[in-house]
Amino acid sequence: MPEQVLEHLAPQPGQTVLDCTVGRGGHARLIMPRLAPGGRYVGLDVDAANVQFLQDDLKDAPVRFDVVHRNFCEAEMVLESLEIDRVDGLLADLGFASTQVDDPQRGLSFLQDGPLDMRLDPTAETTAADLVNHTPQQELADIIYQFGDERFSRPISRKIVERRKQAPIKTTRELADLCCAVYGPRARRQRIHPATRTFQALRIAVNDEMGRLDTLLAALPRLMKPDGLAVFISFHSLEDRAVKQAFRRYAADGSAELVVNKPLRPSEIERRANSRSRSARLRVLRWIATGQTTTP
Repeated sequence: MPEQVLEHLAPQPGQTVLDCTVGRGGHARLIMPRLAPGGRYVGLDVDAANVQFLQDDLKDAPVRFDVVHRNFCEAEMVLESLEIDRVDGLLADLGFASTQVDDPQRGLSFLQDGPLDMRLDPTAETTAADLVNHTPQQELADIIYQFGDERFSRPISRKIVERRKQAPIKTTRELADLCCAVYGPRARRQRIHPATRTFQALRIAVNDEMGRLDTLLAALPRLMKPDGLAVFISFHSLEDRAVKQAFRRYAADGSAELVVNKPLRPSEIERRANSRSRSARLRVLRWIATGQTTTP
């Protein structure tokens, strides 16, 4: 949603912008020229490959550009290390790079067979295979239901446990086939693939996506300058609900104001050009308070 990001982040010369999920720099390339002269762009990413790519690709950026291999839940620490007090703009695009989705070695998709990994940060310890092969059945069902809203979470977890007793589940295709087996003939009537919600749930759990998002939302009072704008793009209902509720709490206590009352959606042209943007929702918050430390 590049046009909506530029419109609502409204970058100006001399400002400092924090990009919490810089990825391959798609937003950075659009925003940095508008910060010149004198601006600064800080990009965070959990994937060291993205960081290295941008360090090489954007070495001639029009403004000072710092790209750091850190999760956005560590944003406060990063800004402190860079001697930045607060920022004028904050962008959190909660999706992940197409290069990650399309790489079967990352295990994020069941469209191609690959190792059951799902780590956005390849240096993290726990993989999806670890969860699938070692998590107790009830806990596994809870993960699949809570993070995937999967109504067949219990039979799927039961099927997983039965299968792993025979041999560890190691690949995305193995897991996707298990989900399809649970759905049986009903799979043909589903709008989405039977493995979609289970894969989403495991990815969220592996990367602690909701916990880290809550940490970022709670840190907004210590990250934003007065009149600073925070733009969040979410891709599933759990993320959007967390952002919506935090924004409303900040607006209710007078710390900030909602710039848009309802989330913005991609244009029809963008949805046709990029099918992965279909579920995107963009929300905007303008910070008002100074020194506010309330946790949402």
